Amino acid sequence: AGVFVAFVLSVASLTYLVVRTYSFRRSSSLAEPQGSALKGVVYAFGRGLMPWAKESASKHLATYVGGVVFHIAIAIALVFLAANLLKIEIPQTILVVVRIACALGLLTGVGLLVKRMVAAYVRVISSPDDFVANLLVDLFLAAVIITTAYPGFVSLLYGVAIVLALYIPLGKIRHCFFFFYDRILFGNFFGRRGVLPPGSRRI
Repeated sequence: AGVFVAFVLSVASLTYLVVRTYSFRRSSSLAEPQGSALKGVVYAFGRGLMPWAKESASKHLATYVGGVVFHIAIAIALVFLAANLLKIEIPQTILVVVRIACALGLLTGVGLLVKRMVAAYVRVISSPDDFVANLLVDLFLAAVIITTAYPGFVSLLYGVAIVLALYIPLGKIRHCFFFFYDRILFGNFFGRRGVLPPGSRRI
């Protein structure tokens, strides 16, 4: 019940933030569309996420791959949490897969945290939230790993999940919610202008 209430409050808070963000005044576009907004959105969620489409990611490929592994592991951990809350029995083979995926995610998470502390060019632009967010997610992944091996520690998982859920709207982890909203606006705007996908502008 605590986990459920925490996530309901989290989603409600995130929805409120999105609604507030989208309440800005939008000027009408008088120019004729030069491309397809839909194609722009499709690109934003597809090829636009590839490292070669991102200047920073293409220069830091290892960090990009680590981030992908980290986020996939988080998604798997959340599915495991949901299955656990719904009392869905998970086969042992799947539990091993979940454990391995979360272990890889934990390693990359710790690696990204160490890089943030060691690399001066990253440390100088980091805030306390960057460290807290990473640590909370790492703890969540660790709790999932422990619970897959020792179900008796499920209370630990629930406790960490509650703290994580309540923190999401307060810190940078809320990007997991704003990501979709941002990519839709980005793809829609530049797709309509004919900038996305690259080379799609009408002559």
